Amino acid sequence: MINNRSLLVVGGLAAVAWLASNTLYVVDETERAVKLRFGEVIEENIQPGLHTKVPIAQTIRKFDTRLLTLDTDTSRYLTLEQKAVIVDSYVKWQVVNPTRYYEATAGDELMAIRLIQPRVDESLRNEFGRLNLQEIIAERRDDLMTGPTAELDELMREELGVAIRDIRIKRIDLPEDVSAAVFERMRSEREREAREWRAQGQEEAERIRANADRRRQVLLAQANERSETLRGEGDAQAAAIFSEAYSQDQEFFTFWRSLDAYRNSFADDGNLMVLEPDSDFFRYLRSATPEESSGDSE
Repeated sequence: MINNRSLLVVGGLAAVAWLASNTLYVVDETERAVKLRFGEVIEENIQPGLHTKVPIAQTIRKFDTRLLTLDTDTSRYLTLEQKAVIVDSYVKWQVVNPTRYYEATAGDELMAIRLIQPRVDESLRNEFGRLNLQEIIAERRDDLMTGPTAELDELMREELGVAIRDIRIKRIDLPEDVSAAVFERMRSEREREAREWRAQGQEEAERIRANADRRRQVLLAQANERSETLRGEGDAQAAAIFSEAYSQDQEFFTFWRSLDAYRNSFADDGNLMVLEPDSDFFRYLRSATPEESSGDSE
């Protein structure tokens, strides 16, 4: 009797545990869920927390609502001028409508990726097709993807119940045959700009050099004019001083000049002069004093 009662208790506890495990369920903070009854959605967008359901008749499908990354395949797109570019990109997407997501993909993430990737490829193809190569190179990548991101987000919310948060370009390359032509054109353009800058620099240098030469000539002319003026004033002052000194004692001045002439004439040992003894040059050598010399001459 006791054993039968124990079995009943154990069986009851097992039934309660089974019923609880099949009635209660938990939705995590990173998830959203939908409640199905024989495959039909009867409750949408179940929030995180503890919830209940009818065992067997009702099932719960949970979906990860965190930000997910789709690394797209490297693709070749044509620009507005029909030049090819090789683009490597990735997409950030997120489930925002669990019901629509379940109906479109049956909750299969791989199925969602297979549906999103062609749409991304088409959007990027259209975006690159309306731009020329120079605009693609010059424009910032974040700005380049603003339009496709907004358009694709609106479309994917409606079709799959997912939001396209961002489309980012990892790398934009040119095919080898196009790269050589582009690099050559860029090199030619830079050389042309360099020649223009050099020509402008040479023109500016010539202008500065000519201006400097002109100023130099003006400064030299002004300096020469000033020097000639000062030299003339100095010569005039020297002549005035010379004349004043000469007028004070003409005989002494004549004597002093004669001594200076003797000193200059016989400064070197090898100097030789051929003159008559009574030459006026030796006037002061023939007499001890100017007075005596003057008396002898008389």
